Amino acid sequence: MEESRYIFLENLNQLIEECISGNRLAQNRLYNLFAPKMFLVCLRYAASRDEAEEALQEGFIRIYTHLSQYRHTGSFEGWVRRIMVNVSLQRYRDKTRLYPVVNLEEQHSTHAANNETLSRLGVKDLINLVHKLPPAYRLVFNLYVFEGMKHREIAELLGISEGTSKSNLSDARTILQKEIMKLNQVFDQKLNFL
Repeated sequence: MEESRYIFLENLNQLIEECISGNRLAQNRLYNLFAPKMFLVCLRYAASRDEAEEALQEGFIRIYTHLSQYRHTGSFEGWVRRIMVNVSLQRYRDKTRLYPVVNLEEQHSTHAANNETLSRLGVKDLINLVHKLPPAYRLVFNLYVFEGMKHREIAELLGISEGTSKSNLSDARTILQKEIMKLNQVFDQKLNFL
């Protein structure tokens, strides 16, 4: 196992060097290696599949342009992922300004989503729920949950206050809990029907 990881890293470093030298086949291999995972990253931040595909393409252009700046420290996949997140955020910033949105008086729920409902949901269902969040909430939720960023970092990155970041995350969680509870009712109705 460790030997195959070493061989992969050696091959990856060689592939990176070939990409830097302008080898189109190597660039195609690099794209094919990372595009499926990175498309999912872009999709979390985009409003549609088309926008995610555009962000992916723009991200790979940046990767190829700045590949010589990769210092072979840390994970290459992490470096690629960071570029994709930054491209997605920049595309969002170019289209709109971030403001707290949605009046949550109607959205607040005192009930937490139950684990049984979560076990019934598939990954695609959960991603779809996150994707339905208002854009500002979705961005903060993704950066906090999937990218592991702190509220201070999110606030700096998005040009909002730390309190707004915390509030948007809390509101996003509340909305998701409410949607999960709705799905739970649908599941229960289907079970009762059977």
